[in-house]
Amino acid sequence: MPLIQHSNYRAPVWLRGGHAQTIHPVLFRKVEKITAHPHRLELDDGDFLDVEWTGKDRERLAIISHGLEGSLGAIYVQGMATALWRRGWDVLVWSFRGCSGELNRNSSFYHSGATRDLDAVIQHAFKCHPANKIDLVGFSLGGNLTLKYIGERGGDIDPRIVASACFSVPCELASSSAELARWENKIYMERFLKSLRSKVREKAMVYPDVLDTRGIDGLKSFAEFDERFTAPLHGFSNAEDYWMRSSCRQFLPGVTIPTLLVSAANDPILGKDCYPYPEAENSDSFYLEVPRQGGHVGFGPGSEYWSETRAAEFLALR
Repeated sequence: MPLIQHSNYRAPVWLRGGHAQTIHPVLFRKVEKITAHPHRLELDDGDFLDVEWTGKDRERLAIISHGLEGSLGAIYVQGMATALWRRGWDVLVWSFRGCSGELNRNSSFYHSGATRDLDAVIQHAFKCHPANKIDLVGFSLGGNLTLKYIGERGGDIDPRIVASACFSVPCELASSSAELARWENKIYMERFLKSLRSKVREKAMVYPDVLDTRGIDGLKSFAEFDERFTAPLHGFSNAEDYWMRSSCRQFLPGVTIPTLLVSAANDPILGKDCYPYPEAENSDSFYLEVPRQGGHVGFGPGSEYWSETRAAEFLALR
């Protein structure tokens, strides 16, 4: 039932196509960083996560999760934080392991299914923030984490977590990986892999017995990178096992809180299996909205992006 048939997002006529709508905010959007009060969250396995806040005294809190190779300072994260702060939310943002500008301690990194790290952030918020309503917001990989987290817990999710809004989510990782491997998406693939290769090389200097970087420059797809590094570092048998077990789509039937997923039909990074129409049609809690335009984590331009307004409107109803 919660399949939203008509979206009101329209890209301007001069910003045509999914690629332009994806790249434009990366090149041209400027957002003032609103979060501060940095805190290092120590994890049970000896690693750490870095978090920041906008405040710690409002009745409602939003926790925002970034995308692949992003950070808590990403423009889209800070844009969302600003929009929610203006409307009365406190905001907690966090960087995945190894994404805060400092190499994480353990041999492993982060990955698309690592909901234990999101849970650690949420538990930290429970301990040090008075909010009785917490909303979860996620972008791309962070959206997959968020939706997987909510679906895994089903009806047992903490009642203080009341709603969620996610954008541009690769709900089926195999489908998204195949889409990124297409020639016309080479610019995105190489951008991600360049950053990931650099981290692996740095990590290999600390863990030379765990990581072998020979031939790393020859890895040209996520199928190759995940098979070589992501899967074995995080306990998966191979890339396909990682994708299958970490994709959020299989967990969507377990969503029991109002949850909005917005993914543009012209998103160049999402394959056709990343649009969970049947799950939305058969759910009372999971809402799917597919604007014709928007690209990947786009939905601009403007001083406040449409995605930020849309998230705030959806969450405010809960």
